[in-house]
Amino acid sequence: MYNLTPKRMFFTKGVGYHRNKLQSFELALRDAGIEKCNLVSVSSIYPPDCKIISKEKGINMLTPGQITFVVIAKECTNEPNRLISAAIGLAQPKDKKQYGYISEHHAFGETVRKSSDFAEDLAATMLASTLGIELDPNTAWDERKKIYITEKNRQFISRSTAQSAQGHKDGLWTTVLAVAVMLLQ
Repeated sequence: MYNLTPKRMFFTKGVGYHRNKLQSFELALRDAGIEKCNLVSVSSIYPPDCKIISKEKGINMLTPGQITFVVIAKECTNEPNRLISAAIGLAQPKDKKQYGYISEHHAFGETVRKSSDFAEDLAATMLASTLGIELDPNTAWDERKKIYITEKNRQFISRSTAQSAQGHKDGLWTTVLAVAVMLLQ
Protein backbone atom coordinates (compact mmCIF):
# COMPACT_ATOMS: atom_id res chain seq x y z
CA MET A 1 0.00 0.00 0.00
CA TYR A 2 1.22 3.48 -0.89
CA ASN A 3 1.84 5.85 2.04
CA LEU A 4 0.18 9.22 1.43
CA THR A 5 1.57 10.90 4.55
CA PRO A 6 3.24 14.18 3.54
CA LYS A 7 6.96 14.43 4.28
CA ARG A 8 7.32 18.12 3.42
CA MET A 9 5.11 21.18 3.33
CA PHE A 10 5.44 24.76 2.19
CA PHE A 11 3.31 27.87 2.37
CA THR A 12 2.41 30.13 -0.50
CA LYS A 13 -0.07 32.88 -1.33
CA GLY A 14 -1.32 34.82 -4.30
CA VAL A 15 -3.68 37.38 -5.74
CA GLY A 16 -5.31 37.59 -9.17
CA TYR A 17 -7.51 40.08 -11.04
CA HIS A 18 -9.65 39.31 -14.11
CA ARG A 19 -13.09 40.05 -15.56
CA ASN A 20 -13.95 36.35 -15.13
CA LYS A 21 -14.06 34.86 -11.64
CA LEU A 22 -12.41 31.55 -12.60
CA GLN A 23 -9.59 33.32 -14.42
CA SER A 24 -8.92 35.54 -11.41
CA PHE A 25 -8.52 32.33 -9.38
CA GLU A 26 -6.14 30.94 -12.02
CA LEU A 27 -4.06 34.13 -11.86
CA ALA A 28 -3.93 33.89 -8.06
CA LEU A 29 -2.67 30.30 -8.42
CA ARG A 30 -0.02 31.55 -10.86
CA ASP A 31 1.00 34.27 -8.43
CA ALA A 32 1.35 31.56 -5.77
CA GLY A 33 3.39 29.37 -8.16
CA ILE A 34 1.11 26.32 -8.03
CA GLU A 35 -0.99 26.73 -11.18
CA LYS A 36 0.53 23.69 -12.90
CA CYS A 37 -0.80 21.22 -10.30
CA ASN A 38 -4.08 19.38 -9.89
CA LEU A 39 -5.01 20.52 -6.41
CA VAL A 40 -6.82 18.24 -3.98
CA SER A 41 -8.15 20.02 -0.92
CA VAL A 42 -7.59 18.15 2.34
CA SER A 43 -8.50 18.87 5.93
CA SER A 44 -6.33 20.16 8.66
CA ILE A 45 -3.82 17.70 10.14
CA TYR A 46 -0.11 18.55 10.03
CA PRO A 47 1.71 15.19 10.05
CA PRO A 48 4.34 14.27 12.67
CA ASP A 49 7.92 14.75 11.44
CA CYS A 50 6.75 16.73 8.40
CA LYS A 51 9.42 19.25 7.40
CA ILE A 52 8.50 22.81 6.44
CA ILE A 53 10.53 23.94 3.44
CA SER A 54 10.80 27.22 1.57
CA LYS A 55 8.31 28.15 -1.12
CA GLU A 56 11.10 28.22 -3.71
CA LYS A 57 12.31 24.70 -2.86
CA GLY A 58 8.74 23.38 -2.77
CA ILE A 59 7.77 24.85 -6.13
CA ASN A 60 10.88 23.34 -7.69
CA MET A 61 9.70 19.90 -6.50
CA LEU A 62 6.36 20.18 -8.34
CA THR A 63 5.76 18.72 -11.79
CA PRO A 64 3.05 19.73 -14.29
CA GLY A 65 -0.15 17.78 -13.78
CA GLN A 66 0.90 16.43 -10.39
CA ILE A 67 -1.86 15.57 -7.92
CA THR A 68 -1.04 17.94 -5.06
CA PHE A 69 -2.64 17.94 -1.64
CA VAL A 70 -3.34 21.38 -0.20
CA VAL A 71 -5.10 23.14 2.63
CA ILE A 72 -6.41 26.26 0.91
CA ALA A 73 -8.16 29.43 1.99
CA LYS A 74 -9.53 31.76 -0.67
CA GLU A 75 -11.83 34.72 -0.98
CA CYS A 76 -13.01 36.71 -3.97
CA THR A 77 -15.00 39.81 -4.80
CA ASN A 78 -15.95 41.94 -7.78
CA GLU A 79 -16.92 44.85 -5.54
CA PRO A 80 -14.52 47.79 -6.07
CA ASN A 81 -12.27 48.57 -3.09
CA ARG A 82 -13.71 45.82 -0.85
CA LEU A 83 -10.93 44.42 1.36
CA ILE A 84 -10.65 40.62 1.25
CA SER A 85 -8.17 38.26 2.87
CA ALA A 86 -7.24 34.60 3.12
CA ALA A 87 -4.93 32.99 5.68
CA ILE A 88 -3.51 29.61 6.66
CA GLY A 89 -2.39 29.02 10.24
CA LEU A 90 -0.33 26.18 11.67
CA ALA A 91 0.01 25.10 15.29
CA GLN A 92 2.28 22.22 16.15
CA PRO A 93 3.53 20.88 19.46
CA LYS A 94 7.19 21.53 20.23
CA ASP A 95 7.51 17.74 20.18
CA LYS A 96 7.78 17.17 16.42
CA LYS A 97 6.73 13.51 16.84
CA GLN A 98 3.16 14.70 17.51
CA TYR A 99 0.75 15.96 14.90
CA GLY A 100 -0.41 19.55 14.57
CA TYR A 101 -3.34 21.46 13.12
CA ILE A 102 -3.69 23.66 10.05
CA SER A 103 -6.51 26.18 9.88
CA GLU A 104 -7.89 28.12 6.96
CA HIS A 105 -9.53 31.53 7.32
CA HIS A 106 -11.05 33.85 4.74
CA ALA A 107 -12.72 37.16 5.46
CA PHE A 108 -13.95 40.51 4.30
CA GLY A 109 -12.59 43.71 5.84
CA GLU A 110 -9.52 42.16 7.48
CA THR A 111 -5.89 43.09 6.97
CA VAL A 112 -3.15 40.52 6.43
CA ARG A 113 -2.06 40.88 10.06
CA LYS A 114 -5.55 40.38 11.50
CA SER A 115 -6.30 37.35 9.28
CA SER A 116 -2.90 35.85 9.96
CA ASP A 117 -3.23 36.22 13.75
CA PHE A 118 -6.75 34.78 13.67
CA ALA A 119 -5.63 31.75 11.63
CA GLU A 120 -2.79 31.01 14.09
CA ASP A 121 -5.10 31.36 17.10
CA LEU A 122 -7.66 29.11 15.43
CA ALA A 123 -5.09 26.39 14.72
CA ALA A 124 -3.75 26.55 18.29
CA THR A 125 -7.26 26.37 19.75
CA MET A 126 -8.14 23.38 17.53
CA LEU A 127 -4.96 21.56 18.52
CA ALA A 128 -5.48 22.24 22.22
CA SER A 129 -9.07 20.95 22.10
CA THR A 130 -7.93 17.60 20.63
CA LEU A 131 -5.59 17.25 23.60
CA GLY A 132 -8.38 18.07 26.07
CA ILE A 133 -6.84 21.42 26.92
CA GLU A 134 -8.76 24.68 27.24
CA LEU A 135 -6.85 27.42 25.41
CA ASP A 136 -7.53 31.14 25.49
CA PRO A 137 -5.26 32.60 22.78
CA ASN A 138 -5.28 35.98 24.52
CA THR A 139 -3.65 34.59 27.67
CA ALA A 140 -1.71 31.58 26.29
CA TRP A 141 0.38 33.51 23.75
CA ASP A 142 3.86 34.46 24.96
CA GLU A 143 4.92 37.30 22.65
CA ARG A 144 8.54 37.28 23.84
CA LYS A 145 8.99 33.53 23.23
CA LYS A 146 6.67 33.45 20.18
CA ILE A 147 4.91 30.36 21.53
CA TYR A 148 1.56 29.28 23.04
CA ILE A 149 1.86 27.87 26.56
CA THR A 150 -1.18 25.94 27.82
CA GLU A 151 -2.52 25.14 31.28
CA LYS A 152 -0.74 21.76 31.31
CA ASN A 153 2.49 23.51 30.26
CA ARG A 154 2.26 22.10 26.75
CA GLN A 155 3.94 24.34 24.21
CA PHE A 156 2.77 24.98 20.65
CA ILE A 157 4.71 26.68 17.90
CA SER A 158 2.66 28.60 15.33
CA ARG A 159 3.10 30.28 11.99
CA SER A 160 0.90 31.54 9.20
CA THR A 161 0.72 33.00 5.75
CA ALA A 162 -1.90 35.43 4.52
CA GLN A 163 -2.85 37.50 1.49
CA SER A 164 -5.18 40.46 1.30
CA ALA A 165 -6.22 42.79 -1.49
CA GLN A 166 -8.77 45.44 -2.26
CA GLY A 167 -11.33 44.67 -4.90
CA HIS A 168 -10.20 46.02 -8.27
CA LYS A 169 -11.28 49.63 -8.79
CA ASP A 170 -12.95 48.75 -12.12
CA GLY A 171 -14.97 45.84 -10.71
CA LEU A 172 -12.76 43.04 -12.02
CA TRP A 173 -12.91 39.84 -10.00
CA THR A 174 -10.25 39.86 -7.32
CA THR A 175 -9.18 36.55 -5.74
CA VAL A 176 -6.80 36.07 -2.82
CA LEU A 177 -5.55 32.74 -1.58
CA ALA A 178 -3.26 31.29 1.06
CA VAL A 179 -2.14 27.68 0.75
CA ALA A 180 -0.28 24.98 2.67
CA VAL A 181 1.10 22.64 -0.01
CA MET A 182 1.84 19.08 1.10
CA LEU A 183 4.49 17.01 -0.65
CA LEU A 184 4.77 13.24 -0.42
CA GLN A 185 8.48 13.12 -1.26
